Amino acid sequence: MQPSEIMVISLAATIVFAFVGSIVYDRKRRQHLQEHFGPEYDQAIAELGDQRSAESELSRREERIRKLQIRPLSVFDRHRFSKQWKLCQSRFVDDPVGALRHADNLVIDIMRFRGYAVDTPDNRTADISAAYPSHAMDYRGAKGILSRAEEVPTGDLRNAFLCYRALFDEMLEGQHEELKRVA
Repeated sequence: MQPSEIMVISLAATIVFAFVGSIVYDRKRRQHLQEHFGPEYDQAIAELGDQRSAESELSRREERIRKLQIRPLSVFDRHRFSKQWKLCQSRFVDDPVGALRHADNLVIDIMRFRGYAVDTPDNRTADISAAYPSHAMDYRGAKGILSRAEEVPTGDLRNAFLCYRALFDEMLEGQHEELKRVA
């Protein structure tokens, strides 16, 4: 074999290897995003219109969360937030709309306290979708109900409130392992 033939074969092998590597990488990345984000993966495709754009956006969200300085809650902070939630919950019977607004504010407060981006509803939703993907769809639905709370039946307000509660609980429980180590 001539040196030029060897170079051509080597170059062709390198191109094939890079192409196969790219396909494997894309599949692993897609699988990771589908597993991590669950239904949020399909939601992103529906919102953005194509798979590549959705995967880029979801990867961006994940990377953003990795870069944030998320602070754990102390036992004191956990207790304080739980106490505020109980007050919010007790308010629901007499003022469901006010309780729902309060629940939204508590979720925002705990996110702010822990170090998530809360500047805009889009930032909050993006951070929730990356950090708590199983709650993202419900959070969006609850926010939608909150935006028209005055005209929504009490049963829908209750369902939205329960969505906030589930997210709130998840945010508090994120530190249970720390509590076990301290105890």
